[in-house]
Amino acid sequence: MSIQSPAVIVTGSSGLLGRPVCQRLADAGYYVFGFDRVGLPEPPKDHANIRDIECDISDSVSVRHAMQKVHSMTGGRLASVVHMAAFYDFSGEDNDLYEKVTINGTDRLLNELEDFELDQFIFTSTMLVHEPCEVGEHIREDDPLEAKWPYPASKIETERLIRDGHPGVRSVFLRIAGIYTDYGRQPTIVQQLKRIYEKDFQGHFFPGDTDTGQSAVHLDDAIDAIVRTVERRQQIEPKTAILIGEADPPSYESLQNLIGQQLHDKEWATMYVPKPIAKVGAAVTDFVQGGDAFIKPYMVNMADDHYALDVSRARELLGWKPQHSLADSIAAMTDLLKSDPKAWYQKNGLVYPHGN
Repeated sequence: MSIQSPAVIVTGSSGLLGRPVCQRLADAGYYVFGFDRVGLPEPPKDHANIRDIECDISDSVSVRHAMQKVHSMTGGRLASVVHMAAFYDFSGEDNDLYEKVTINGTDRLLNELEDFELDQFIFTSTMLVHEPCEVGEHIREDDPLEAKWPYPASKIETERLIRDGHPGVRSVFLRIAGIYTDYGRQPTIVQQLKRIYEKDFQGHFFPGDTDTGQSAVHLDDAIDAIVRTVERRQQIEPKTAILIGEADPPSYESLQNLIGQQLHDKEWATMYVPKPIAKVGAAVTDFVQGGDAFIKPYMVNMADDHYALDVSRARELLGWKPQHSLADSIAAMTDLLKSDPKAWYQKNGLVYPHGN
């Protein structure tokens, strides 16, 4: 079988972002090879131009076999590789899988791509590679990088590997904000909704400046940015970083009040708690819950971090701007939570507090 359409590889293809990216690219006329590990839920056979191939990027043999299959079908010609497969752990602890999967896995993939004629390599990074800014300021792609925990540190190292270790690759670094859907899905937003829905007393306390906030991006907007990047692959200069997210995020306090109004018809009072006390409280709660508490002590130090983004580069190079805002999307999230709480908890990987 020989592919006539321009071909794209999407790694992490069964994920929240990966599957709809495959679908959108296939709809746009590309033949898409979806790479993901064996044992993950079988994705739906949703398009004739999507072929799923088992590939574990932490294993050199698996990557080589997957790439050989693609080469035989494409003649070694690829329009783009959208590389999203990576390790992510919200615990804040270091883990060997950051190096094995995110960093070395990317290197394995790029080494196999040396046998291809490749127009573009997209690496989905994170806005968290940047140091936070002050309220009223906006982060730009050329601003300093600073990783405060292992996840963004792995992204910084992988960007460096691509840029310096594979300089001939036409690479693009999409530094994407936290992705949310109408059900929530973005962990910090989901936990904020959960605490207020359950009227959790701890949800009234915050160990940072409540005027700060963090940029987010709706899943549909993130998909649109990736597809636009593929379509403009010939115009984007190699080693280009592009921030993708909401320019001016709502503050923590405004989100608290908005969620409180939507769920309980009243504002949600939020009070400052000193960081040393918050750290002790987080550590005790995590211990009591057997290490399963969402709030970890390391997060307390980052409570003041503000991430507002200058997305002018995305607008100029991609013709992209977000069509959704987090503040406006809260109504959809709370409506879904109120209409079917059990389904909402299930979709967000949470235990429903009221049983069956």
